Amino acid sequence: MAGTPTPEGVVLAHATGTRPRTGAALVDRESREEAEGLHLAPGATRAHGAGRRARAEEPDPLRTCFERDRDRILHSSAFRRLAGKTQVFVFPRDHQRTRLTHALEVAQVATAVARATGLNVALTEAIALGHDCGHGPGGHASEDAFSPFLPGGYHHAIWGADVALVALNLCAETLDGIRHHSWSLESPFTPEGAVVSWADRCAYCAHDLEDASTVGMVSPDEFPAEVAEVAGRTRSSQLRCFVNALVDCITETGEIGMRQPYAGALAAFREFNYERIYMSPASLAQGQAVVAILGALVEYFAENPGRMPARPDAGDDSGTPLRQAITYVAGMTDRFAFSAAVELLGWAPERLPRGIDATGV
Repeated sequence: MAGTPTPEGVVLAHATGTRPRTGAALVDRESREEAEGLHLAPGATRAHGAGRRARAEEPDPLRTCFERDRDRILHSSAFRRLAGKTQVFVFPRDHQRTRLTHALEVAQVATAVARATGLNVALTEAIALGHDCGHGPGGHASEDAFSPFLPGGYHHAIWGADVALVALNLCAETLDGIRHHSWSLESPFTPEGAVVSWADRCAYCAHDLEDASTVGMVSPDEFPAEVAEVAGRTRSSQLRCFVNALVDCITETGEIGMRQPYAGALAAFREFNYERIYMSPASLAQGQAVVAILGALVEYFAENPGRMPARPDAGDDSGTPLRQAITYVAGMTDRFAFSAAVELLGWAPERLPRGIDATGV
């Protein structure tokens, strides 16, 4: 269908039903920048023009610089490939999280906190959507696989900002939030980046437990009472508790953090997940298989650089063949990497990582 023309020369999508009208005036970039100046919290990050980018650009007429960053990340191939990358379980089953759904859940938690505390929602969302784009296939095990090939090792947060997303020419504030979202690194320099750091931990603790419970790795009665008493036993109650705790702390103290007993409950939550999920025999076996495959693929492509396709979105194709190989393999989805191991390396299928289903294996 080509749509329905009106006598005024407008084409409508629907031929029947109501004809909604707004009469609203244009709210362009400059109008929203002005509104940010009036309504955001004093310490919130304001958008300005085209933003602070490595390569100068003209401002967008409609979008703020951080809205533009969010859109670039959302439409990037690095973000789309997260749909095929491990969150916790390789070869995720129907309802298990992927790295993409994790990023979306982090964005939901982070923007809920940012909106309630007067922070810049667009910047927060951009950082949250992009925060894990540096992850390789197979989850955190990919960091163990790539680290021996790089001075200083491989960290997905740094790789995401400096390699996987560098071609997008994102704002300095967005890249900083992505680069420093991990608690093992120094703090981001914006409050929005610090909110994403907390949202990441809140989201993965809650949804990783839910996925592990679904496949029988943990049972509800094993969940620590000290966490359940504070945050409840369901994902929704846990996220509601932690979001409220962050909002209360930020609005009452100005610090991006949590007070007790909520911070202690989140720490105990993460410790339980590490013991029962991330360090479980099934997860460790997955990780060992991932490390072996990815390491072998990096070595193969470093020795055979002609087998790597040209990828304009790769971010760093100017280095040595080894650096190019790491960039290429890090960008692969799980299935592409494991298929490449079988087809190019003659990897025995029984040596591939196994998915974890409702039997727990």
